[in-house]
Amino acid sequence: MSHWFLDLVVHRPDLPLLPGSSARYGWDLWDSWPATLAVELGLFAAGIAVYTSSTVARDRTGTWAWWGLVAFLLVLYAMSALGPPPPGVGAVAGVTESMWLLVLWGWWIDLHRVPRSDAGRVRVQAP
Repeated sequence: MSHWFLDLVVHRPDLPLLPGSSARYGWDLWDSWPATLAVELGLFAAGIAVYTSSTVARDRTGTWAWWGLVAFLLVLYAMSALGPPPPGVGAVAGVTESMWLLVLWGWWIDLHRVPRSDAGRVRVQAP
C-alpha cells in the first residue's frame, strides 16, 4: 500500500484506488524536471543526513568508503538525468545485474561504521 502513495506523487493519473474502479489518480511529478530533481535529490540528501548523523566511522575506510559511495551515486544520478537513453535492452540488463555490487559496497561500509550510540564502547580511530 505504501508503494501506491509513492506512485501517486510521480505517476500521471493512471492509478486506480480500488481494483476495477474507473477513477484514476496521479499528481504527474515526472512532467516537471525541476520538481523531480528537487524531490529526488532532497530524499537523497535526507538519507545521507540520517545515516551520517546516526553512525560514526570506526576508521578511515568508514569515512572514505562512505563518501565515495555518496559521490558515486551522485555521478550515476547525473548520468541518468542528463545523459542519453541506454542504447538497448542489453545495456539496461547489464547495469541492473551489476547493482548487487552497491549492496556489497554498503555492507563493506557498515563494517567500518558503528551506530553513534555505540561509539563510546567501540574503538573508533580519528578519520
